[in-house]
Amino acid sequence: MKYDDFINLDYKPGPSDLIALFRVEPSKGFNIYDASARVAAESSVGTWSEIKVDKFVSRISAKVFMIKGKWVYIAYPIELFEEGNMSQILSSIAGNIFGMKAIKNIRLEDVSWPIEVKKWFKGPRFGIKGVRDILRIYDRPILATVPKPKVGLTLDRYIEVASDIWRGGIDLVKDDENLTGQGFNKFEERLKKMLRLRDKIENETGERKGYLVNITAPYNEMVRRAKLVKDYNGEFIMIDVLTTGFSSVQSIVDDYSWDNGIAIHAHRAFHAAFTRNPRHGLSMKVIAEIFRILGVDHIHVGTVLGKLHSPYSEVRSLIAICREEVVRESSRRKLLYNDWRNIKEIFPVSSGGLHPGLIPSILKIFEYDVIIQVGGGVAGHPDGFYSGAKAVRLTVDELIEGKTLDEIRSRYPVVDKALKTWGLKSPT
Repeated sequence: MKYDDFINLDYKPGPSDLIALFRVEPSKGFNIYDASARVAAESSVGTWSEIKVDKFVSRISAKVFMIKGKWVYIAYPIELFEEGNMSQILSSIAGNIFGMKAIKNIRLEDVSWPIEVKKWFKGPRFGIKGVRDILRIYDRPILATVPKPKVGLTLDRYIEVASDIWRGGIDLVKDDENLTGQGFNKFEERLKKMLRLRDKIENETGERKGYLVNITAPYNEMVRRAKLVKDYNGEFIMIDVLTTGFSSVQSIVDDYSWDNGIAIHAHRAFHAAFTRNPRHGLSMKVIAEIFRILGVDHIHVGTVLGKLHSPYSEVRSLIAICREEVVRESSRRKLLYNDWRNIKEIFPVSSGGLHPGLIPSILKIFEYDVIIQVGGGVAGHPDGFYSGAKAVRLTVDELIEGKTLDEIRSRYPVVDKALKTWGLKSPT
């Protein structure tokens, strides 16, 4: 096959084809057709030299079927992929292509996953409805907080902070992405004490509470830690899904979380290394789609506001990817069609630089099916963690009741202090 054989603008993708949308910038000396053909070849059956192939190889080759300016649509027949092997799929459509000399920049913007591929994977065990059932919260967003500083709290201090957070009205206490099992705060001791504390706080408050414990580690240790969560009657685990890898997450879902009834919180640490550049890498949309397919129950998607780069259009697209049964194609948002009806909806997590003054905007963007995770906006309250947690919970509850932020602050001094501290601005 020659490179030209990988372009067929008359090709009509079938229902079992995987469709990938790329943004392609050719290197000097190449045009968009030259570059696109090389992407399709390198990500399927081609090579740099012309070779003779049989009809089967020709039939299953990737095909460039549409080019719109820099936007290139490539169809991949399902035979190119091994059943149930997400790592292999990504090695195909997002493998060597990023290093090709003919390409100056290339970004995998979105993927339309055929239903046949989705059926290879278990998907979420709980999803939005199941997580709400665990916590018995049905009429508002779920609230989470990370004890701060994110690393450095001794176990005893961590327990004190968690107690204040839960008592203040927050639903979930979450480990941060880089707290796992350091010597000053060992994993199993923290897990055991936190779940005992959870039971105590539940008895005191009459509210369900949860602990998102970070099991991130080499795979065998992740399995051991996940089993400990079950042994101590935990309901959630947290995984740094990108630094541990797609196959690790898939294996935890397949081998552990489904059978043991454990929900998975996906932290996206490391994502911006390849999602932030709008011209190169792959988008957070693709990451969110992959982990919904693999089976996490909630995943961080940004805030629009806050301290982290998360544009409005991207966040709205990620909300749709997490929560919709069918995502319609959108040329404006560079979204492809995806039918999610055989995979549960999952919670988007809004996090990164939030505080009570930003919550009205967060509710407008996300509505109620969201986990709002406030860290520094709880920890930095002038009166401490309990007051910070109380300010967040009161703000959410009262906004849902139809109160304005001015009405809430006039009624609750703890909210007023938070607003005097941070105002309505996003941190930088």
